[in-house]
Amino acid sequence: MYRIDRKSPVLVTGATGYVAGWLIKRLLESGVTVHATVRNVQDQDKLKHLNRIARTAPGTIRYFQADLLDDGSYAEAMQDCRVVFHTASPFRLLVDDPQNELIAPAVQGTRNVLTQATLTPSVQRVVLTSSCAAIYGDNADLSDLEHGVVTEEVWNRSSSLNHNPYSYSKTEAEKEAWCIAQNQKQWTLVVINPSLVMGPSINPHMTSESFHIIRQMGDGTMKAGVPDWGIGVVDVRDVAEAHLSAAYTAHAQGRYIISGYNTTFLEMARQLQPKYGKHYPLPKRVLPKFLVWLVGPMLNPAMTRKTIAQNVGYTWKGNNTKSIGELGLKYRPLSVTMNDFFAQLIETGQLER
Repeated sequence: MYRIDRKSPVLVTGATGYVAGWLIKRLLESGVTVHATVRNVQDQDKLKHLNRIARTAPGTIRYFQADLLDDGSYAEAMQDCRVVFHTASPFRLLVDDPQNELIAPAVQGTRNVLTQATLTPSVQRVVLTSSCAAIYGDNADLSDLEHGVVTEEVWNRSSSLNHNPYSYSKTEAEKEAWCIAQNQKQWTLVVINPSLVMGPSINPHMTSESFHIIRQMGDGTMKAGVPDWGIGVVDVRDVAEAHLSAAYTAHAQGRYIISGYNTTFLEMARQLQPKYGKHYPLPKRVLPKFLVWLVGPMLNPAMTRKTIAQNVGYTWKGNNTKSIGELGLKYRPLSVTMNDFFAQLIETGQLER
């Protein structure tokens, strides 16, 4: 197990985010001082979940206001930090202006944070939250890969401003990070590439895309069935653990695919059947591809016909052996992730029986 350095503060950007919440919880419980950047320090409502953890944890949290698009806005927060966790990045599938809503904040934000790391002498390691979206664009892309499996060597070459702009934003931001890292010798960069992150949140009223998916499985939206869509899934708590290991394992280097399971939407829903099948209209079957192609874009404007054509009916396979071997990750069972997540939505009144 890696040894956590409790003496030096760490910076976590995007502190109110889904992954950041669990990462900060683990850091505070380990006795670390966390410099947490948020867009608005005055918005106490968004910070109450972190404050509740900090009250009883041995570590300390300090908030700093910073903006991804403002040069130098991370300088104060980064002071004296040895590790920088850059988790802040917009995750929205439906946007009106991809360039300004996704690409600019992802790329410019990465540039700002990593440039500041080079200007801050204490920084020795940067851990960047990227995504498997920077590795592949559509499931159809996997047919061009050896054994049809996604590995850390692969880069997403099929996404663009007009097709999968979110995936394109993650790809461009990560490329920018490697470019900056290679032009300095002060700190090392380790990149975390999670697949679809699921599981309960520190802030139970998150607006992450993962919440939309699990809510629709339980509220009747997907009652008729789900697309036959292969996907990788990982527990948010395992993603937080991967960040910690990436920060404090001396030999950690390069990119790490963080994915517990090669699965499908139907298989994800099946994990909920034993406990919740009687009381909730969970999806039980796969919809024919032509039907998804026909009505998908009307039900979900983010799901274009091209996306449906390139993903439905294709399996997804990711290789997570590097994360297990080098970061020592042990992945939670898919059933635990799905059931814990579903239970949280019920407890917080976001799903009615």
